Amino acid sequence: MTRLAPGEHAPDFTLTAHDGRAVSLSDLLATGRHVVAYFYPAAMTPGCTTQACDFRDSLDALNASGFTVVGISKDGVAKLTSFAERDGITFPLLSDPDHAVHEAYGAWGEKTNYGRTSVGTIRSTVVVDPQGVVELAQYNVRATGHVAKLRKDLGLDQ
Repeated sequence: MTRLAPGEHAPDFTLTAHDGRAVSLSDLLATGRHVVAYFYPAAMTPGCTTQACDFRDSLDALNASGFTVVGISKDGVAKLTSFAERDGITFPLLSDPDHAVHEAYGAWGEKTNYGRTSVGTIRSTVVVDPQGVVELAQYNVRATGHVAKLRKDLGLDQ
């Protein structure tokens, strides 16, 4: 598994959002904004709900600082739609059912959870600048408190 590092060019992608529209990294970057792409294991689970709601609650501040947020999981569009509606998620939740984008971003591989080893989504966040270059890449992050740490790491909470 290859992980992205700051300074590398982020792979482009086009995925279907929870509202049915196609969302591509290149289109998001064309707005001149930074993109926060976070990868999470499964919609509507406790940790993933906590993380999504933290991003939702920080969205105004992130947007005001020039950041666009997208969440990416292997869940299908119907499940993502239910997740967005249930929890009031207003940023795009993107479906990557074959986990190709996960793999391109280093967010898919072997992981250990509660002593059990499996292959799946590695909770990760990659921040891409408007030129398509990785600014920050964080892997094996915790759901709780991650958004606050990310904001601090980006210099938004000084």
